Amino acid sequence: MTALSVSTSSAASLRADALVIGVAKGPKGLLVAPGAEAVAEAFEGKLAEVLSTLGATGAEGEAVKLPAAAGLKAALVLAVGLGEAAEEGYSLESLRRAAGVAARTLAGTKKAALALPAASAEEIEAAALGGLLGSYVFGSYKNGENGKAPVGELVVLTDRKGSKDAKAAVERATAVGEEINRARDLVNTAPNDLNPKSFAAIAQAAGKEHGLKVEVLDEKALTKGGFGGILGVGIGSQNPPRLVKVAYTHPKAKATLAFVGKGITYDSGGISLKPAGHNETMKCDMAGAAAVFAAVVAAKRLGLAVNVTGWLALAENMPSGSATRPGDVLRMYGGKTVEVLNTDAEGRLVLADAIVRAGEENPDVIVDVATLTGAMVLALGHRTFGVMANNDDLREQLHNTADAAGEASWPMPLPADLRKGMTESTIADLANMGERMGGGLVAGLFLKEFVAEGIDWAHLDIAGPAFHEGAPFGYTPKGGTGSAIRTLVRFAEETAAGGKA
Repeated sequence: MTALSVSTSSAASLRADALVIGVAKGPKGLLVAPGAEAVAEAFEGKLAEVLSTLGATGAEGEAVKLPAAAGLKAALVLAVGLGEAAEEGYSLESLRRAAGVAARTLAGTKKAALALPAASAEEIEAAALGGLLGSYVFGSYKNGENGKAPVGELVVLTDRKGSKDAKAAVERATAVGEEINRARDLVNTAPNDLNPKSFAAIAQAAGKEHGLKVEVLDEKALTKGGFGGILGVGIGSQNPPRLVKVAYTHPKAKATLAFVGKGITYDSGGISLKPAGHNETMKCDMAGAAAVFAAVVAAKRLGLAVNVTGWLALAENMPSGSATRPGDVLRMYGGKTVEVLNTDAEGRLVLADAIVRAGEENPDVIVDVATLTGAMVLALGHRTFGVMANNDDLREQLHNTADAAGEASWPMPLPADLRKGMTESTIADLANMGERMGGGLVAGLFLKEFVAEGIDWAHLDIAGPAFHEGAPFGYTPKGGTGSAIRTLVRFAEETAAGGKA
């Protein structure tokens, strides 16, 4: 695991295997970004010229290596692109991505120093977090030397001498980054190793480690409690379902947040079997539960003055002789009945039970997170998640929170006219399917039916950004990404600081 630290040492005097600097596209050519002054001096003012000769343009995602000049304690200089030159400072997201590119490029290096723009605590944290996320490697199933190890240590260089907030920034980046990487591990784990029972055991172990209260409802407790949605989805699998509660409380908290995560550890579609080519990545259908779990642990590690309860609705959706059939009616937790028209619309069923249970504890806000619909991917692409809510202010707040955290999101409506298709079941209160067009919004409307009166609720559909199948970019690896965790943690921080919950 990559270690993070901060130093006020000069880039010229710090001993490291590599020095990372930022470069950008200027109006007249390549520009060296702030933070690399000592490196530029060692190249006698010709650093930009040398890099340009090597093909550097400053474009985002670019990485160009060159031997260090005399006077530098490092053997290698790595220039990473920040994009267009900024007159009023580079965005935090550009720093995160540049640091991520550097960490990926320097895999196998023991120690690297980030001489990127880091004049503020926010910039220090951005560089540190991007570097930690970019260094992520999942190698649980690879034997031998099948890949380079992550960077051993990343040192963020800054001139904020004697500043306590610099150290605090790195500590926050470490806590959040490590939990995001924990969630990535969970998403990437093969479904024969991660099932509802083993996921629950991981949550219990983390609870003991971090002092969190963890409660697990097994299949017997779920049956006794009447959790028809979770049971209906999991009944076709040899791995029975679980509902896991992970609770963090703070003695000075004035608000309580409930985060609910969809945890389908493998989704075959059930009897409504997915077509060939759509099953191979369905281990990622528990990314919402992983995000919720990681966010609660991060809130505890950061000591936030807010109560945060995570609900992990865990099931494996499989076809078998005992599986729920299209046409079956489930009695959900809380009493509502749902006619199942498509067993591949299962995430909303497990979430509905968990939302009702979460609402019984009267939180100020419920936020559910789920890889819920392919329709949301069609609407927003692979890098943006949708935000829906029963409260316009909350929807806008979460959209702004995600933006501030560096995660792409987009506010989506819940049109009342789309509700009709779900309520036309002739034998149950609701159907789990409605109109085909606007399917992501229909799913949100379904969930809204299970939110208790008077509770603000939001739904994050992370189906697009939760699992990345293309080449790595910035700090984003191939596979599980940890989508929505930064948004949830920042939302908890805002609430703890007195922001509207």
